[in-house]
Amino acid sequence: MSTNSSPGPASKVKTAAKLGVFTLMIMNIVAVVSLRGLPAEAEYGMSSAFYYLFAALVFLIPVSLVAAELAAMFPYQQGGMFRWIGEAFGSKAGFLGIWLQWIESTIWFPTVLTFGAVSLAFIGLDHVTDSHLAANRYYTLVVVLAIYWLATLISMKGLGWVGKVSKVGGIVGTIIPVILLVVFGVIYLAIGGHSEMNFHGDFFPDFTNFDNVVLAASIFLFYAGMEMSGVHVRDISNPAVNYPKAVFGGALVTVLIFVLGTYALGVIIPAKDINLVQSLLVGFDNYCHAFHLEWLSPVIAIALAFGVLAGVLTWVAGPSKGILAVGQAGYLPPFFQKTNKAGVQRNILIVQGCAVTVLSLLFVVMPTVQSFYQILSQLTVLLYLIAYLLMFMSVIKLRYSMKGAKRPFRIGARGNGLLWIVAGTGFLGSLLAFVLSFFPPSQISMGSDSVWYGVLFGGVILFTVLPFVILKFRKPSWVNPKSNFVPFHWQTDPRSQQLLKEAAEQFEASQKADCDAAVTPPPSSQSGS
Repeated sequence: MSTNSSPGPASKVKTAAKLGVFTLMIMNIVAVVSLRGLPAEAEYGMSSAFYYLFAALVFLIPVSLVAAELAAMFPYQQGGMFRWIGEAFGSKAGFLGIWLQWIESTIWFPTVLTFGAVSLAFIGLDHVTDSHLAANRYYTLVVVLAIYWLATLISMKGLGWVGKVSKVGGIVGTIIPVILLVVFGVIYLAIGGHSEMNFHGDFFPDFTNFDNVVLAASIFLFYAGMEMSGVHVRDISNPAVNYPKAVFGGALVTVLIFVLGTYALGVIIPAKDINLVQSLLVGFDNYCHAFHLEWLSPVIAIALAFGVLAGVLTWVAGPSKGILAVGQAGYLPPFFQKTNKAGVQRNILIVQGCAVTVLSLLFVVMPTVQSFYQILSQLTVLLYLIAYLLMFMSVIKLRYSMKGAKRPFRIGARGNGLLWIVAGTGFLGSLLAFVLSFFPPSQISMGSDSVWYGVLFGGVILFTVLPFVILKFRKPSWVNPKSNFVPFHWQTDPRSQQLLKEAAEQFEASQKADCDAAVTPPPSSQSGS
């Protein structure tokens, strides 16, 4: 987005870069799906499908439906969660929502990047050597930082680069590998290979075991991130129609990837031998050896690492873009509002990169990498769930406070009953997951319980209080005169209402221009005689 345009929201409603439905769908998938989670669920055999489907029903589908309605309600008003929550409960609550989304992604980066480092370690042909390299902390640190800063440099190039790399990386590093994994599993069984998974096992888990209840809640966050594309709603043509298409398409593919991929992995690796970090690569290795395709294993490892880059890139670009728009509206000091020539949030990305670097250093020097990894992952879950709770409450509040607003996509054709069911289910599911996420998993040795609870409770309190501290010192001078942030609908002063009207008119004009361009044939290339 050019920074040379004249001030005011209406002047910048139309964005040069446009994302297609398929591109946005792939961005959603790579933002949500991480194949690194498959080994943890493969251990539970047939009942793993129940966890995935249950979580999809009570979390993924509600998130997708709610995000679709909210994004379609505010197609020309940037900010994502900040907009949605802020319209319902005020700017402070909105700032908390977008802040939590940004800070949890920052904390999450070192954990997901570890999988990228492990993937690259398996490009060799010696399985034992590869495993030892994957377990080396210093190797992991170097690769984690290299991938992250590469993603940051790509993000600096602008949304066009992010979309291209995310689409290619999502296909090459996530979709193709999981298709291969499933195909390998089917062929392996078809030729009489021995299955390590009992397909006659129970579909429903034993919920009298508290560990299974904790697991059911944790699976919800396998689907976290589907709403993140809301910050890109202005970057797609006809968002009221195309955004829901991208969300629902991504949701369906995501569920299929998790269920089928988990089963395929469970077929080739005994449950007792599953390693949370390395088993996905080991599973591919085992299949490649079974089919005498040893050369393919390093190729898959490289593809998986590329998929990690695509996923990280999506998260680097998404929440940070949202926090930039909010910051320029006067919620962050001017330092955090600086952009480069491509209009990218330069200083925010640099600060975020420094934070990731520090966290990565801590990740390596901690005495138990596994426990620190789990604590860090759990903290991101808790922070994100607070934002989700606010989002579910917001969509209900807005049904009553903005009854007359246009809803091109609406949950339920008439009345609010279906909305209460969908949003209520999502809220209760998120609340359950939030409470249960404080309990340490018995499957992993966490050492001191006091450290576990101290980090989680302390982290949640610190990161939820910090945005309010920032707002306490907020100054009028923080508002960027070139900010194109559209006011909230509840801002009833004449200036805000005029800007809202201008933004709506400009958006409608830009959409009409896009439609006219799509149906108007190109000029004839016939030459005169």
